Amino acid sequence: MRAFVLMMLALSVGAGAQGLRPVAAFPMREDGLVLRRHVSAGQPFTVAGPEGVIVGEQQGSFEAWVLPVKLLSHFTIEAQVEGYAVPIDLNQAAREIDVRPDRTTITYSHIAVTVRQTMFSADGVGAVVMFAVDSVRPVDLTFRFTGELREMWPKLSSGVPSAEWVERGASGFYVLHSDYPEFAGAVALPGAKSGIMAPFQERPQVHPLEFRLHVDPKADAGKVYPLLMAVGRTKETASTAALEKAMGDVDGRLGAIYSGHAERYKAQAAELTSIRTPDEGLNDDFSWAVTSIGQLRARLGGEMGLVAGYYASGDSARPGFGWFFGRDSLYTLYAVNGYGDFGLARSELEFLMARQRADGKVMHEYSQTAGDLDWKAFPYWYAAADATPLFLTTMLDYVRASGDVAFLAAHKDKVMSAWAFETSHDADHDGIYDNSEGTGWVESWPTSSTHEGMPKQEVYLALMDQQGSAAVGQMARLLKDDTLAQAADARAAKVRAVLEKEYYVSKSGEYGFSQDFGKIDKTSTVFPSVAWWNDGAGYTPGLEHAGVSLRRWASHDFATDWGARDVAESDAMYDPISYHQGSVWPLFTGWAAMAQYRSGHALAGFQSVMANADLTTAQDIGAVTELLSGAFFEPFGRSTSHQLWSSAMVVTPLLRGMFGLEVDGVARTVKVTPRLPADWDSAEVRRLHVGASVVDVLYRREGGFMNVSLSPVSGEAVRLVGPAKVALPAVEVSMGHGLPTPGSRTGQVKVVDETWSGRSLRLEVEGVSGTVGRFTVRQNVSGLKVAVEGGGLDGSALTIPFSGAAGYMSKVVTLRW
Repeated sequence: MRAFVLMMLALSVGAGAQGLRPVAAFPMREDGLVLRRHVSAGQPFTVAGPEGVIVGEQQGSFEAWVLPVKLLSHFTIEAQVEGYAVPIDLNQAAREIDVRPDRTTITYSHIAVTVRQTMFSADGVGAVVMFAVDSVRPVDLTFRFTGELREMWPKLSSGVPSAEWVERGASGFYVLHSDYPEFAGAVALPGAKSGIMAPFQERPQVHPLEFRLHVDPKADAGKVYPLLMAVGRTKETASTAALEKAMGDVDGRLGAIYSGHAERYKAQAAELTSIRTPDEGLNDDFSWAVTSIGQLRARLGGEMGLVAGYYASGDSARPGFGWFFGRDSLYTLYAVNGYGDFGLARSELEFLMARQRADGKVMHEYSQTAGDLDWKAFPYWYAAADATPLFLTTMLDYVRASGDVAFLAAHKDKVMSAWAFETSHDADHDGIYDNSEGTGWVESWPTSSTHEGMPKQEVYLALMDQQGSAAVGQMARLLKDDTLAQAADARAAKVRAVLEKEYYVSKSGEYGFSQDFGKIDKTSTVFPSVAWWNDGAGYTPGLEHAGVSLRRWASHDFATDWGARDVAESDAMYDPISYHQGSVWPLFTGWAAMAQYRSGHALAGFQSVMANADLTTAQDIGAVTELLSGAFFEPFGRSTSHQLWSSAMVVTPLLRGMFGLEVDGVARTVKVTPRLPADWDSAEVRRLHVGASVVDVLYRREGGFMNVSLSPVSGEAVRLVGPAKVALPAVEVSMGHGLPTPGSRTGQVKVVDETWSGRSLRLEVEGVSGTVGRFTVRQNVSGLKVAVEGGGLDGSALTIPFSGAAGYMSKVVTLRW
């Protein structure tokens, strides 16, 4: 027999309380995506939505936010089964975690009782937790938690709240009082009694708040006990009567709330882009990335913005990076544009433009409580310089994908203001936007000669400047402004020429990290890979002398088995546990993947993008973490585990790199440059949004060709640009993918270079001595006799043994036919 206990985080105080009472259990959606794993102690989980967030560990303990207020933390459960004298710590009995787009369930299992803790976060309502109890005998459940009532960083805390138990018949609810009458919260569990409440006369002491609930598996079968939560932030809404009324208003709608919530996810899956490939895990990883991004929307008054990500706040009021960042959302919008959520992209651009500084600079950071403060007095709002050119390229990307030229025209003043700022801040007068008005990528750098602790100008920011100017040129053409288009094009060309002159180091064949008034920092980094981020009309992706850099990014010097380091392992600057000098960010891995695919290094691109995709199930299940060690396969202890742009770097390199899609919603065209793995006979991109039209893109191998076609789904006709039959090499190779075990060092084979010439394929690979690299050979032309130099070929199985001194070694393998 089962009973159900449900926890509801109400968004705000409302009207219509009808009394707090148990309600009937309701069905939950069983179709769609699901990830099932054994609970991993200490690993995080996140349940997020626009109004409420639950972050915790897979053992089930959590903290709950009614945004932007941290209402409670350290939530745990204990069970006492009738006739079983030992109290049961259910969090120690956590066994399984199931993650779905619409909910997450943790199962606690004991011989006498099983409890399932199901959580979701519904738009317009907040976060919800339900406990389904299946016991062999009557059971007493004790829910313990710490009352927090703390507004998100950096709002001043009103101190530890004082808890009042308000009795209502045989039950009641807690009111959490701050020191101010305009701020209070409430928590109720109909049918439960309070726990320890030290009287005022007792000496000061601290006890967790408790709900004690008795559940009889026979008498209480099918009941749902909602744990209701409310927050008031004005005198009117923070009164006890108003809080009670708010909880009552939610009490009877739980089934309808979930039903609408689940239906939203079902509709999203039917409307947005998905992929279908022979790799089912990859298909799901893509869909999880889309889901993960959407879950990081946060409501701010009447606006909706994307936050950078969530993670448990511990004893602070900082839930990871749970507030708004300019560059984080702008990089993510490339993915959002790619999978066709143009409404989300448009609202995010509007959110950023509403906070654009009067001189044109685009915001960097805005807390969920910034509107309650003098945010200008803090150093964060416009701290970084890169959001401004990135805003320009992202605006063009949105317009090209959506076809929404009217949106561009309506906000031309914002575009021009941003470009004016970008083009007028050049401290050394070399014609390139620099860090004089904020950081480029890094906040500090050990070898910097500037007193701010950061370089004067970074290659990353210079490349964004070049692409930002090119974007302005293309937007000007869409607005029929030829004079502006020519000026922007000329500036983009000039910046590119100066960049090559100032940053290319001929001795090493690479590009420097930064330069301070002519003094170049030659640290070998991944940052020049952003040169390939944008493509299409008006852009000139890449660098003039890219060969050495591309080889190094694909080598073990940069490429770990879980993504790209930002600084080479062999560089003196390298520190694998630093934030900026050697750690692995999925963001950087995404940049590297785009560079590799767009420069003709598809095998290296595959290794990069699959490292990101595989991270979907590595930590916070269904999401991709912020950063990991450069030495061992292990996320940082403070890595924001549900991170916005990390999930985006699954979507963008797949759609634009591997599938080679270039969408023009204005002209209603799709250009395709396929770079699919050699062992895929076919693949589909379903529901690709091209302006107001939607098409499926179909890829089919036939002999020596890849056939590409468009299948209309809705809207006006979309035209395929370029050949429908793409010639393939006579011989190709493919490889597997997968993450190592936690704590491992990098040890997988790396494809440093691939070159076709006439009737041969030359591979330069790296592997650890004593290991064997394994590939699969595909013949696109029948009857060929393939010979291998440097490896062995058994049917289609290509093996490459590595032997010699310890560590990685390089080897050249040539296939001839």
